[in-house]
Amino acid sequence: MFKKDSVETVPGKVDTIIGKDTFFSGNINGKGVIRIDGEIEGAVQNKGDVIIGENGKINAELSARNITIAGLYEGTLEAEGKLELKKTATAIGTFKANVLIVEEGAVVSGSMEMKQKEQAGKEKTEEKPLQKKDGSYKSLGADASSSKGTQVNAASNQSFSEKA
Repeated sequence: MFKKDSVETVPGKVDTIIGKDTFFSGNINGKGVIRIDGEIEGAVQNKGDVIIGENGKINAELSARNITIAGLYEGTLEAEGKLELKKTATAIGTFKANVLIVEEGAVVSGSMEMKQKEQAGKEKTEEKPLQKKDGSYKSLGADASSSKGTQVNAASNQSFSEKA
């Protein structure tokens, strides 16, 4: 019925869908969950989550709570929470997130800034280069783990380019 590794969404939980045969140019501002299976150029600002499906092609500035990419993304991206790159993803650009999850097979090129909350709610940003070890990435000085990919949950600011 559903492929295990596909980007699944629960019916009724997605507020906006950009279909695979749809091209949109301009700005989108929203609050709920947005799923993009078509093409977008411009800017997307969302207080909820954004899901870019396997057929999605985005060339835009993107900011949202959590972002999942299974298609093609180019631009500047900021996720308040996590950025997840599925094995079918190609992501090129500048990325900011608190948590990064990269599945084996994803193609990533660009710069990454990660933030970690310190005590008393202060934000800390520091440089931690990514290092490939045993086929997965580990942020130096930080813990990284995931059964299907790599999750880096640490303060860092690094540049990387990897074709898995």
